[in-house]
Amino acid sequence: MKRALLLLPVAVLLASCGVSPTGGDANLSAPSSWGNMRVTSALVAKGSYGRHRIRPMDPRYITIHATENFSAGGTARAHAEMLRTGSLKGEHNSLGYIIWHFTVDDHSIYQTQPCNEQGQHADYEGQGNRESIGIEMCENRGNSREVTLDRTAKLAALLMKRYGIPLSHVVPHQHWLMIRYDDHRDLGHKTCPHFLVKGGESDPAWQAFLARVGRYRAQL
Repeated sequence: MKRALLLLPVAVLLASCGVSPTGGDANLSAPSSWGNMRVTSALVAKGSYGRHRIRPMDPRYITIHATENFSAGGTARAHAEMLRTGSLKGEHNSLGYIIWHFTVDDHSIYQTQPCNEQGQHADYEGQGNRESIGIEMCENRGNSREVTLDRTAKLAALLMKRYGIPLSHVVPHQHWLMIRYDDHRDLGHKTCPHFLVKGGESDPAWQAFLARVGRYRAQL
């Protein structure tokens, strides 16, 4: 029998991201004008798969990814289930599995790892995994990229406020140099999210996304 998935308001979810609740947590609620920003908690079970070894993290960055999974079934829920069941292996990393914190599509957000735990989504044993919250944007057929981008920008703004992360520390996956753990092979900088960083971090598409994040952060 599959574990029940719990729907939680964003404010409650962020308060549970490895930091003790404080009196200011009520201020984390998204403005009503942002629409539905509820998050489904689908945490990988502690001690299994991507969480079979826990390494604490004090998040200082937010890393933005795109799944490049264009199949119709590649939703946020589907990716959360793949992580929860250990379907995404990390053959060259130190954990043996891939894991990140949030997955976003045009109608939902799923969390699969607490924000105070290091993931395996950015750069093997580098700073990107040691210090950043990973957000994957879905690209499944039928999904609205524009709506997904917008929801991702809002989520990033909420996380920025919760953890005191500046806009300069919201970065694309491409920001991090990827050095494989097992054989130390230098993979360079991945063009990810591919539709925002074709021209690097100076790409107008990435800069427009950052500006959007900044506008939402100013509303909190």
